[in-house]
Amino acid sequence: MSSARRALVVGTGLIGGSVGLALRAQGWHVTGRDVDESRAARAVELGALDEVGDDVEVDITFVATPVGSVPAEVRRALRGRGVVTDVAGVKAPIVTAVADARFVGGHPMAGSEQEGVDGADASLFEGATWVLTPTDDTDPAAYAQIRAVVSSLGADVVALRPEDHDQLVALVSHVPHLAAAALMTTAAAGAEEHAAVLRLAAGGFRDMTRVAAGHPGIWIDICAENRDAIVTGIEGLQSALSEMRELVERGDRERLLAWLQRARAARVNLPTTAPRPEELAEIRVAVPDRPGVIAEVTTLVSELGVNMFDLETVHSAEGGGVFVFLVDAASGDLVRGALLARHYRPSARRLA
Repeated sequence: MSSARRALVVGTGLIGGSVGLALRAQGWHVTGRDVDESRAARAVELGALDEVGDDVEVDITFVATPVGSVPAEVRRALRGRGVVTDVAGVKAPIVTAVADARFVGGHPMAGSEQEGVDGADASLFEGATWVLTPTDDTDPAAYAQIRAVVSSLGADVVALRPEDHDQLVALVSHVPHLAAAALMTTAAAGAEEHAAVLRLAAGGFRDMTRVAAGHPGIWIDICAENRDAIVTGIEGLQSALSEMRELVERGDRERLLAWLQRARAARVNLPTTAPRPEELAEIRVAVPDRPGVIAEVTTLVSELGVNMFDLETVHSAEGGGVFVFLVDAASGDLVRGALLARHYRPSARRLA
């Protein structure tokens, strides 16, 4: 039998196909399936899959189907061996429906205006944020394994509680998509009166509305499953637009300039890539053998606004174990202090 690591991809669209391409580029044997058999066959043609079907020897399964069908597919995958994750844009309903130690909800914050497996790209996740949502039931070894595989695809992993993910992603992904669709719809309506409107669309307009070109079908389930957070986000956007409208209407140049400067400062300070090794600190923290410890530690680091660049677990014969992970050196003391405040016993050292 081949010694290659083995993965299963369920759903061979843009994200599933990109996962398959990225894994195969690293030497994985990737099997996959799709409700549309022709789409799975196309994934084989494009090199996203080695073959169509299931795999009883699988090490990890990625469920990349629409939100509504994820729980059933995850439960099916859990009947076999290996760990299981998904890529859906809503997490709390799925994690609630699937309570299993080998399942960790996931959401890669990556995509493109391309549709289907023909738009798949092995480099899609490089530099992208990939959220994982461990819970009190999550097996630390399963989490560490999934995190390692996702990180190997070039993604920066952020751990969040499922409900926190849904609130935050509504603000930074769901509402922006709907806002882009609204802006595009407004411009298209204007084009009915003035044919030159869309011909005048320059870079700024195209950048703001790019995501509106994405496949609309996936957004129906997302809006249904994350309705409350999305409605709250839309209300916040409406409030901000109302404030800006008032400043423009009053001709309040000073406050308008301050408003725009705050927005610019926030935009230019968006997080960038991981630091070089000499800019990293290693954190070691002894943990007890109890439910929820992996979720508590990893989400605490994320809540501090600190990127965790790697994670491994070292088990102890006496029970419990040690989590070892990396953060940027400037945040080492902050993370250590926060863990101390939670009654852990961490150590921190710079790598250089």
